[in-house]
Amino acid sequence: MEEIKNSEEKHIEPDDILPEISVEELTPEMRDACDRAGWKIFTPVQAKSIPYFLAGHDMMVQSRTGSGKTGAYLLPIMQKINIQRNVAQALVLVPTRELALQVSREAEMLTQGTDIRTAVVYGGVGYNAQLEAFRGGAQLVIGTPGRILDHLLKNTLSLDHLKILIFDEADRMLSMGFYPDMVKIRKYIPSSEILSSMFSATFPPQVIRLAGQFLHQSKLLSLSGNQVHIAEIEHIYYVVPGMRKERSLVRIIEIENPASAIIFCNTKSTVHYLTVVLKRFGYDADELSSDLAQSMREKVMARVRRGALRFLVATDVAARGIDIPDLSHVIMYEPPEEPEAYIHRAGRTGRMGSSGVAISLVAEMEKFKLQSIAHHYNINMEERPLASDEELERVVAERITALLESRLRARDNLQVERMQRFLPLARNLAQSEDELTLIAMLLDDYYQQSLHAPPVQPTASIDQEQVFTPKPKDKRPRPRNKTGRK
Repeated sequence: MEEIKNSEEKHIEPDDILPEISVEELTPEMRDACDRAGWKIFTPVQAKSIPYFLAGHDMMVQSRTGSGKTGAYLLPIMQKINIQRNVAQALVLVPTRELALQVSREAEMLTQGTDIRTAVVYGGVGYNAQLEAFRGGAQLVIGTPGRILDHLLKNTLSLDHLKILIFDEADRMLSMGFYPDMVKIRKYIPSSEILSSMFSATFPPQVIRLAGQFLHQSKLLSLSGNQVHIAEIEHIYYVVPGMRKERSLVRIIEIENPASAIIFCNTKSTVHYLTVVLKRFGYDADELSSDLAQSMREKVMARVRRGALRFLVATDVAARGIDIPDLSHVIMYEPPEEPEAYIHRAGRTGRMGSSGVAISLVAEMEKFKLQSIAHHYNINMEERPLASDEELERVVAERITALLESRLRARDNLQVERMQRFLPLARNLAQSEDELTLIAMLLDDYYQQSLHAPPVQPTASIDQEQVFTPKPKDKRPRPRNKTGRK
């Protein structure tokens, strides 16, 4: 990635800054699209990023939800699609079905009255409507990585004519465990260089590594103002009920899905209690306190040094001198007793020029003490609401659907044949309200197994086969897949 610099507005822009663009400067077709959307003026992310897309630059764009980023990539896609060719020319990867539907609705509004056809693709639903869209010659495909990969493996979707690849909310895609699917999708991307761009609310180390594997000489554009940039720490706090605080922590972990974290407590008894709770919920967690026997302490420390422990629960004293590389999160289950301790805790993440997240759980009265610390150290601290039951259910459902679909894809023909005998039983169980608890139990067991390991993340050292570089076109026949079709 090329050198970047801060502008006076505290944005981050490439060295070769391109002038902003206005609606009036667009082509007539793009202006018509803006009229249909009711856009009289562009948002900052649109005005600043569209010129780079039109100029053919790969981009990493940091932009918050609701900032207008969808229009920032859909408008250039409209201009670059050849409507004379009924093949997939642009692919937008998103983490959830809700975002896929949202992007597709905006695409249909912008392309209304044109010959551009859109297909929206996500898991948890039947294939027929998606296949019909492909057969109809969809040029713009919007979908989740898992279901896109399903179609590629079944040869129902071809990316041979792809021109544009967009990753929307790349950080969320990684937190949901889509990285292995994204690596497999890359093998179907044509050898000719295509225009690739990535949008993310934050750019932690794993997202930067992902960009390095998919983007070519990418330029960074950050429009988050005083919010977190690369090489900074994002400071977040949740106001939680005093009772059953451990349940609030589990809810936050389920939503954030951190790759690794140190969870700080103020007392040894709380460290032990919280470690037991996390283990009962299925998480890979261990404790570190002065009460721990030396042999157990060395065992925990060995896991820490290997990077084999996802959650370390510790007091400030016990965690002294521990350095976990690439620690994505620091979670303060209890606010520190001394203001300086907050800085020491938060500083465990965001090492070596990377970014990280510091999360604090506070009761209503403790909020003011935390805000005082933030004011004293000039920290921009964001309050977030606890996820509702409905939001938590949705996130867990999307994550387990992605995990199950990935597992199904890994089955060979014999395993698929073997599981056919259970289809009638599954159908009967699903139709009976009384028997649904059996299915829920099986899903819960499988989901708990998945909590023992963090989502697979892009690594710093990737082998040559993983690096996304154009290769000469292979003229040999394609290998046959497991169904025998080419």
